[in-house]
Amino acid sequence: MSFVDRVVVEAWGGRGGDGASSFARFKFKAKGGPDGGDGGHGGSIYLRGDANLSTLLDYRYRAAWRADRGAHGKGANKTGASADDLIMPVPPGTEAFDADTGELLGEVLSEGDRVLIAKGGRGGRGNAGRATPTHRAPREWDEGGEGEHRRVELVLKLIADVGLVGEPNAGKSTLLSVISAARPKIADYPFTTLEPNLGVVALSGSRTMVVADIPGIIEGAHEGKGLGLTFLQHVERTRVLAYLVPLDAEDPQAVFDGLRHEVASHSARLAEKPHVVVLSKADLHPTADPLPRLDAPSAVATVAISSAARTGLDELKDVLWAIVHAAREAEAEGAEEDPTTGGVADDGSWDLDWGETDPGHD
Repeated sequence: MSFVDRVVVEAWGGRGGDGASSFARFKFKAKGGPDGGDGGHGGSIYLRGDANLSTLLDYRYRAAWRADRGAHGKGANKTGASADDLIMPVPPGTEAFDADTGELLGEVLSEGDRVLIAKGGRGGRGNAGRATPTHRAPREWDEGGEGEHRRVELVLKLIADVGLVGEPNAGKSTLLSVISAARPKIADYPFTTLEPNLGVVALSGSRTMVVADIPGIIEGAHEGKGLGLTFLQHVERTRVLAYLVPLDAEDPQAVFDGLRHEVASHSARLAEKPHVVVLSKADLHPTADPLPRLDAPSAVATVAISSAARTGLDELKDVLWAIVHAAREAEAEGAEEDPTTGGVADDGSWDLDWGETDPGHD
């Protein structure tokens, strides 16, 4: 199945039904008065969150959506039936924008969330509703209102606790495959990951967190080079970023600095999220040589791991969980600090019991 995270659709709300022009007829009453009913309202179009969906693929093949029109009014003061609303299921994490103005119409964050994208037209008044003390027998009636028409851009941003960020072949997919049940494509050439992958990481005590493997980030990703610009949006909702720096890189510090630059260029707020430095592929580093120490003063921790040798993984999961748990608690309690910061103390330091982990100990 192709991963589609951005589409444009056209939505037409249903037209309202016309009002009726009618006069009551009784056997012993020649002039019963106006009794034309109102028309029914047209159907509106809503997005609704569906946790069973993970892509916007369906909307690539159907770009036009029309709600039904309302029924016309009838005599005997019968109001026409209003049309049912049209529901468009989308995966949680979908944002809706007016494609012509860029206005944010709303976002679907969880199962059942609804966002109105095209309102249906109002039903027209029948002649019974137009009667006044001075105009007691109107023949006029109102036409139903036109439904709203919009070009809507749907943008999917995956909802995950942890986003894995790294250059191509940094070991992101391999890490995801060994700490979760996800099975992303793994190969020894760059850009094997062409779409984001999600994995649920289980810890003791029924604790779980969702980790997203984002396609490789290269220099200039925020300007559209490679796949980075397309998929950087998927780490915007994560609670913590894990920067993977492979220990077989010629200059690990330059790799880390480059990743931080690309993320900051894409979104300053994203760069401010709590982050962890992950020194990957520790099994390829000569055992006699000390592991490099990166200059990463704002990182919560630095952890060396080897996905192949299964070393350092428990420590990494514990570090990530501490940040995720702190962020979740802050959100649940409605803390004054921004929950995306993962719990920052008043003095600006990380309010977590994690110092910088010695990268020399797996």
